[in-house]
Amino acid sequence: MTSTPNRITLMGCQVDNLSMEETLQVIEGFIRSGRPHQHVVVNVDKIVKAQHDAELRQIINGCDLINADGMPVVWASRWLGMPLKERVAGVDLFEALMQRAARTGWRVYLLGARNEVVQGVKNLYERKYPGLTVAGARDGYWPPGDDEAVAAQIAEARPDILFVAISSPKKEQFLGRFQAQMKVPFAMGVGGTFDVAVGKVKRAPLWMQRSGLEWFYRFLQEPRRMFRRYFIEDMAFIGLLWREWWRR
Repeated sequence: MTSTPNRITLMGCQVDNLSMEETLQVIEGFIRSGRPHQHVVVNVDKIVKAQHDAELRQIINGCDLINADGMPVVWASRWLGMPLKERVAGVDLFEALMQRAARTGWRVYLLGARNEVVQGVKNLYERKYPGLTVAGARDGYWPPGDDEAVAAQIAEARPDILFVAISSPKKEQFLGRFQAQMKVPFAMGVGGTFDVAVGKVKRAPLWMQRSGLEWFYRFLQEPRRMFRRYFIEDMAFIGLLWREWWRR
């Protein structure tokens, strides 16, 4: 594992204290090395889940690059006296990397979402950034027994960057198990980014993003689906933060 020297620990999960530009510079170094590296973002939901899922916590902390995707995590770091420089949202990092891939010749592989969505992302970005090489694209729905075959397909395509849009913790587990086999210099989970890219899911207005209210905008789009996550499961974050503050 390679990690940055600016890593802090928040409620058991490690996070790299990097700006967006510093993150991109680290990724460029990973790709130049040719060795496999894994990226992950942490948000409130992932920190809460990691408290009870030792495998998930181990995978997160074992990643080569860990960004904070969520203003509540940034606010928590400041309250605990370890201020993160900024939020590095996965959707923004994806956009920046696609742009740089077209300019530098990096090969990208798109994995996840439904077939019409991932193909839509491929077509959209090939038009948006002429010169972009999409080494492969496939949906995120396959039987558990096909994991190794999917990893072999990706390895055969020889991408420099692998974007994975499947749900947690399946995403982290897949990368944790097969990254060495796939030998992708930079593998990144992107959550619902593909749906946002093709307009299937609208992103919050910029003022809500900056105010840390993007989660609330997401809730308003799918209240029945998101209520349990945001108002029941993620409420445990407040207790975790209080205990961490008291311990420190």
